[in-house]
Amino acid sequence: MGRGTQVVTGAVRVLRAAVLPLALIGLTALAGVVLGRVYAGSLLTWLVIGAAAGSVLVSVAARRLPSWLVAPVSVAVMAGWTLWSLRLAATRAELPGGLLEVTADAARNGIPRLLTAMIPVEPTPDTVLVPVVAAWLAGLTGAEVALRTGRVLLGYLPAAGLYAAALYVVGPNAEPAVGATLAFVAVAALGLATPARTAPGGGDPTAELTPGVRAAVRLRLATSAALGVAVVVGLVALLGPVVAEQVDGRPVDPRRYVEPPQVQTLDENPLIRISGWALHPEQKLLDVSTERPDAPPVDAPPENDAAAETARSVRIRLAVLSDYDGVTWRVGATYRNAGRILPAATPARDSTLQTVRQQISVAELSGRLLPAVATPREVSGARVAYDPASGTLIRPEGLTPGLRYAVTSAEERPDNNLLATANVPAGDEVARVLRVADGVPDPMRRLSAQLAEENGAPFARASAIEQFLAEHYRVVADAPSGHAYPNLGFFLFGPRNGGGQEGTSEQFAAAFAVLGRLSGLPTRVVVGFRTSGQGPVLAGDAYAWPEVLFDGLGWVAFDPMPRPNDEPRPVEEDFRPTPEDPPPSEAPAPTAEPSASPEPVAAADAPPGKDGFSTPVLVAGGSGGLLLVVGALLLTLLAMRRSLTRSRLVRGDPGQRIAGAWREVTDALLLAGKPVGGDLAATEIAGHARQTLSDARAGTTGDDTTAGPDTGGTAQADASGPAVDELAVLLNQVGFAPAAATPDQAARAAEVATAYVATLRAARPWWRRLLWSVHPSPLRRARR
Repeated sequence: MGRGTQVVTGAVRVLRAAVLPLALIGLTALAGVVLGRVYAGSLLTWLVIGAAAGSVLVSVAARRLPSWLVAPVSVAVMAGWTLWSLRLAATRAELPGGLLEVTADAARNGIPRLLTAMIPVEPTPDTVLVPVVAAWLAGLTGAEVALRTGRVLLGYLPAAGLYAAALYVVGPNAEPAVGATLAFVAVAALGLATPARTAPGGGDPTAELTPGVRAAVRLRLATSAALGVAVVVGLVALLGPVVAEQVDGRPVDPRRYVEPPQVQTLDENPLIRISGWALHPEQKLLDVSTERPDAPPVDAPPENDAAAETARSVRIRLAVLSDYDGVTWRVGATYRNAGRILPAATPARDSTLQTVRQQISVAELSGRLLPAVATPREVSGARVAYDPASGTLIRPEGLTPGLRYAVTSAEERPDNNLLATANVPAGDEVARVLRVADGVPDPMRRLSAQLAEENGAPFARASAIEQFLAEHYRVVADAPSGHAYPNLGFFLFGPRNGGGQEGTSEQFAAAFAVLGRLSGLPTRVVVGFRTSGQGPVLAGDAYAWPEVLFDGLGWVAFDPMPRPNDEPRPVEEDFRPTPEDPPPSEAPAPTAEPSASPEPVAAADAPPGKDGFSTPVLVAGGSGGLLLVVGALLLTLLAMRRSLTRSRLVRGDPGQRIAGAWREVTDALLLAGKPVGGDLAATEIAGHARQTLSDARAGTTGDDTTAGPDTGGTAQADASGPAVDELAVLLNQVGFAPAAATPDQAARAAEVATAYVATLRAARPWWRRLLWSVHPSPLRRARR
């Protein structure tokens, strides 16, 4: 009987000793349960539970070791668990790279990627590292404080802090964690209610004390307990109403404080790359292998020519551009780090989905945009960030030659039989793709109105715009880049013999989208590649196309490009962009009848005398008149050039003045014989400007004609090169946020442009400097 009692007593002691460690494990693991609500699958939750159990059990097993030795042992075990967790997460996410590479990347980017990841978050090394390490450290700290020193409430603090941090990270992205919070309180109470240590024999620990001392100890314990209860009741009374008011409140989302992955100008507006790719059509950008599991059998005949063309070609989307400010089409995306599985969008009601699987290898394509067939649903082999609104993918680290990834997309196929009667949505939900920026040229408005008047239904209007562009304009590979209102106006209505009415797919797609919005159609521009879906993708395969949003059918692509070998009709045959009421300055002046008969003209062979002039007088008069005409022409050109410079640098809002300063720099490069192409970015032009100035100075070193007074200007050139970069930054700012430019920035831009032009002019030979101020090229460019 005595032996049985000892066994029971020992078992009770073991159970009591195990309650507090189990409570610490449960409290720490609940943080993983809360955080796991925004993760895909349950891997993160189990990894945090393992970290919680491992940290507490290591402390229990090492309780007889010195306290200073427990932490190194626990950290060593934590390193092993963490590495195993990272390898497991990388394997499940199918991420390339070795364990060392994966661990280093996760350590560098764990916190920002966790806070910028798309919900639901896929358990990848960079999104599980921080929770696993934090759970282990919280369990280690809590166990050491609660088990070694006996301060249970203080030992609960690390687990409570971790739980609060998990609630904060989840924010409003999941339902309130009421069940997990009640479980946290219950586990904490259980750990407090069960003593971890008992006195030997289970008796009263104060039994051996004298009655007086025993009474004093009991009084002190009772007083402390009463004060503790009073403090707890007071805190509940004070904080209870505040906490209750927050139950229905919306938590703060910490993601709004963290900047998501950003892209550069070429990725924000890849439309400007079309002209550069058109000039080098043989450049290899990608290798693609396409598989359509849902496609009809090969021997099934296509329904029509359009279906046959669709079956033969694959449109690989690079970016979707929805925002247009009259100058630049931009993606305007908010990218979130995503895992292998991307969030599924709701397909259009009257469209069917076709699965498309692709293996893509990057060759010479640069930037961060990741090509894929619309709309991607799964990506493996590359870490990506995703914008669900546009369906655009990026690789935050940038594309590198040899990168290979796989994409599974759900391509929407609208029912073409319903297009003729389909309507287009309106309202705030589509305001972004209906917005028309100020400054639309009047001829463009009249053309849109003419096409809309002749076609009432939305699909008929879109088809009319498509047909008008295809029948009246020509595709040329060397057309300069540009899709601002002036560029589109010149493309639509410019003289054919002067470079108008021709362009690349950049101008065709942008013109369609603007004309569509003017006629009430929600439109956007897509940049990508049109290929067979197998083999290399060349730069010549790049093109842009417009899309229109229809109710129940989703986004429908249009192709305003002219058919091969079709000779375009002159625009003037179907539309004449002349104002209905010409301004007074353009009205023809009335012809006045002569008041008197003209004087008789003397005969050519009349002898000199009173009625004629001698030959020397005629020659002198003619030469003098010619000199006067030339002088007047030069003075006129000089005055016009100075007026142009003054209007660019002084007049208009700050954004217009910054753009004018940039045109002064490009005009200077033209006058120096180093013109820039329309396909270059501002930063590339700035580098070209610095090199031009350096070459000009090197060519005039030692030339006596540029010495003396020009020395100051030459010294100023040393500061002009970097200043041109500053001007390029201001220009990019104006392009993407024109309202943000300040008068001080405009004044700085004028100062930089003036200094650069003066320095470059001073480096030219003397006779070229004389012609610099009267050269008419800037005036011709200004009229375009």
